[in-house]
Amino acid sequence: MKKMEKMGLFILASNVISLSPEEMLKYYKGQDNVEKGFSFLKSDTFSISKVYLKNKKRIEALTMIMVLSLMIYSIAEWKLWTKLDEENETAPDQKGKPTKRPTMRWIFFNFQGITELISQNEGQMKSEILNMEEIHWMILRLMGKKYENVYL
Repeated sequence: MKKMEKMGLFILASNVISLSPEEMLKYYKGQDNVEKGFSFLKSDTFSISKVYLKNKKRIEALTMIMVLSLMIYSIAEWKLWTKLDEENETAPDQKGKPTKRPTMRWIFFNFQGITELISQNEGQMKSEILNMEEIHWMILRLMGKKYENVYL
């Protein structure tokens, strides 16, 4: 039998006639990222309490907030990946191995233990960030000055 006869058939169709087959396949494969994002919203990872809404407007509003949150999450992840690649840096993954594509879920988890201590001595207020390690400063530097300034 010929090789082609053994292979399965995969059909993609679009109403955008200007797309080449390669572009169409690229867009199709990119849908997986969107699907992963929505599964993230539905998982326990997103850490929201169960909400029961009956009013259609409130359901739409909550959906919009969740989609905007996913968009911000995705942009932050993309920005970090881009900067890690541009500066030839890596961040440790869950197993401690260097990666250029850490998930924001993992990055946020790593930032959980960081706290701000505000003390007062003889009327002077002093603020100090505790538990910041070199990896945290590197991630903040890669993300940009606005992110660093939150911790300075």
